[in-house]
Amino acid sequence: MVVDSSRWLRKASALKRLRAQAAGPRTAQRLTASLRPHHSQSQFPNLVASGTNSAQKQKLEKKKTRNKNSCKPATTKANSRAAASRRPEGWVVCLGCTRWAWKRLTYIGAYDSETWPAAAPGEFEAVPRICRVILAIYEDDLSNPKFAPPGRGYADVDPAGVVKRANYEHVGNTCPPYIVYVDHRHKEVVLAIRGLNLVRNADYKVVLMDNKLGMQMFDGGYVHHGLLKAAQFILERETKTLQELLQQNGPDYKLIFAGHSLGSGIAALMTVLVVNNRKMFGNIPRSQIRCYALAPARCMSLNLAVKYADVINSVVLQDDFLPRTPTPLEYIFGSIFCLPCLLFIMCLRDTFKQDKRKFKDPRRLYAPGRMYHIVERKFCRCGRFPPEVRTAIPVEGRFEHIVLSCSTTSDHAIAWIERESEKALELMKEHEKPTTPPAQQKMERLQSFEEEHKNALERAKTLDVPHAVDLSEVEIQEGASPTPPSDTHSETTSEEKSAGRTSWDELMDKLFTRDEGGKLVVKEDIKARNIVIE
Repeated sequence: MVVDSSRWLRKASALKRLRAQAAGPRTAQRLTASLRPHHSQSQFPNLVASGTNSAQKQKLEKKKTRNKNSCKPATTKANSRAAASRRPEGWVVCLGCTRWAWKRLTYIGAYDSETWPAAAPGEFEAVPRICRVILAIYEDDLSNPKFAPPGRGYADVDPAGVVKRANYEHVGNTCPPYIVYVDHRHKEVVLAIRGLNLVRNADYKVVLMDNKLGMQMFDGGYVHHGLLKAAQFILERETKTLQELLQQNGPDYKLIFAGHSLGSGIAALMTVLVVNNRKMFGNIPRSQIRCYALAPARCMSLNLAVKYADVINSVVLQDDFLPRTPTPLEYIFGSIFCLPCLLFIMCLRDTFKQDKRKFKDPRRLYAPGRMYHIVERKFCRCGRFPPEVRTAIPVEGRFEHIVLSCSTTSDHAIAWIERESEKALELMKEHEKPTTPPAQQKMERLQSFEEEHKNALERAKTLDVPHAVDLSEVEIQEGASPTPPSDTHSETTSEEKSAGRTSWDELMDKLFTRDEGGKLVVKEDIKARNIVIE
């Protein structure tokens, strides 16, 4: 009977559960509560063990459900706290990215030179003319030009002045084409080099790809190896030609090196070679050597760029990408069709690189010499405005920010540089106020050039630029350099410099001698000259 009663109870409980499920959740709870063992031991002594076991199981299940219910709010609180702690970090990251995107997309090229002073028309007068000389390289016959600039054309480029023209047939794969031109009107001997030919693979492989950066030091700094080899090749070919032209035309003629894009780097390094080897060019003074690098390539380290700022002039038009891109030249021109993507990646990389790390890198290349920036566009304004020219010798902030603009490649073209530089020169001449005599005004400007160069050298030294040159070393090198005997002005200046560097001890030895008692006595030859010493 015990077995039968237990079976009967199980069946009854199963039937109640089925009815409860069919009726609803509330009735199910009531019926399951009624199924709990509430019998006493006296009525069913044989079912005590089974009843107690089922009761214990139900109690354990209740405890588990209570623990689960008690743990749920704790987990939700923890999740809410974690979410709350993550929200501010996410907002900060979003705000930082938004601010960076806004600053980069709204950055224009005019911000690079907004603190620079305006250039004078006398110092910028040669730039449009040099641009037309470089454009003449692309012409087969200057009497019948195909790419003449609109307006003046080649009016100031005399076809008879072209002494030598080197094409790809003459230079092969070693360097771009160039010309040697004598400008008798302005008394200049010009060697001009054209820019990169995107169709010709030799310009990539031989000149650009040969960049053993950091493998060779040159004049106390680092340079682009391929551009240096091209500069040495041209000088080996044209040294005799330049020597003959300088000797034929006299000491008043200047030696000018000019180049555009790839040719600008070659011209700048040729200038450095000539300045350090002036004996080969008839001891030409340093002040008569000039270089004009149009849309310059980054070809030398910062210490060399500042050191030769008195002889190298770089001209940048608004948003030109090449002077601002620290990427090696072979990667820039190798990916010219994917240039926007490359510029954006370089912009991201340079954003997180500190200026101190840039200065400490001795192998980082920069645009050479004094900078002339032609500004013609303003923020949130369409079209081109009347151009203005600013100039300086910057040490920090030397075109370090890439401009994400639609005109980064068009501003690199030599035709646009010639057009805008001519407009800027005309505007400068119109707004020039002749309040002082021209000679005095020119002398004051030359003095400011020297002061700017000295300040730039001192600034590079204070910033701990690697291999920065001391100001005293530069003065000694300039004073010790030989000068032509025919130039009387250079002789007097060299004598004044040597007299200024004479020490006090040397002066005392020249004027005085010591007697037996050790006292200073004026020398006999000084007394014979009737020189009064007070």
